[in-house]
Amino acid sequence: MQDQLFDSIPSLDLAEFLSGDAQRKQKFVADLGQAFGQIGFVAIRNHGLSDALVGKLYANFQQFFQQADEVKMQSHVAGLAGQRGYTPRGQEHAKGRNVGDLKEFYQIGQTVTDGDAIKAEYPDNVFPTNMPEFEAVTQEAYRTLETAGKNLLRAIALFLGLDENYFDDKVHNGNSILRGLHYYPITNPDEVPDGAVRAAAHGDINLITLLMGASADGLEILRKDDTWIPVTALPEQIVVNVGDMLERLTNNVLKSTIHRVVNPPREKMGNSRYSIPFFMHPRSTMDLACLPACITAENPKQYEDITAGEFLNQRLAEIGLKK
Repeated sequence: MQDQLFDSIPSLDLAEFLSGDAQRKQKFVADLGQAFGQIGFVAIRNHGLSDALVGKLYANFQQFFQQADEVKMQSHVAGLAGQRGYTPRGQEHAKGRNVGDLKEFYQIGQTVTDGDAIKAEYPDNVFPTNMPEFEAVTQEAYRTLETAGKNLLRAIALFLGLDENYFDDKVHNGNSILRGLHYYPITNPDEVPDGAVRAAAHGDINLITLLMGASADGLEILRKDDTWIPVTALPEQIVVNVGDMLERLTNNVLKSTIHRVVNPPREKMGNSRYSIPFFMHPRSTMDLACLPACITAENPKQYEDITAGEFLNQRLAEIGLKK
């Protein structure tokens, strides 16, 4: 694969992959694979989310985060490592750092409806009792993004020379998370802990991340020449990036690019920033051992064998959510 330094993330149309035209589908697969192999990020349009649904989703998360702390804490469940409901400020930090990020968040997980025994692994979702639309809106967004993610994983499978449906059973009732993020306003910048940022440089844990709200100032990715470049996308696009699980599975053929959310200029620190990522996780039993086709003399095996569940637990401890 020819090396390329992108100045911005490539933009692709998921409708090309789903078009039924073999050539258009093949081009999408090649373009997605090249982007994920070089910069690890793409902007995707025709992802299935309507403007109306996105608007409702943001309105609900904004309404939740604007409530008093004691009200928000009614949706906090201790002992779940932040995996369901509300997680207050300063709880999560990047791997290798001790300073908490300047954010709070709300997480919705998988709802198992088909009798799958994996339901026993998942805690029940938590929804605010004072917000009647919250559950329906977040569940609809969850399902829509999960469908888009499954289609993108089918394209990735083809790029890797695997059966198109390689990932299907591995992500069926997977441990995916919809996260509403609030980078809260800082009324006194002088009181920010030394070194604290909205989200310190990190890679995502999961297979792929699908992100709404990607055009807000602050999101940057680290290019392979160690240059930070801003991520921008048009309003109708979502940003999709490779996570550490997929990088590990492909023995670094696909790149989990380091990214961060930097603090705004001092005069804008009093403004909130909202973001809604969908972290696409497989079932805990998925084997993340490097794919044989991704191991070569030039690219020897980089990682020890591990399951997705073991890797997730390891990383939740490293970022401060799990003791």
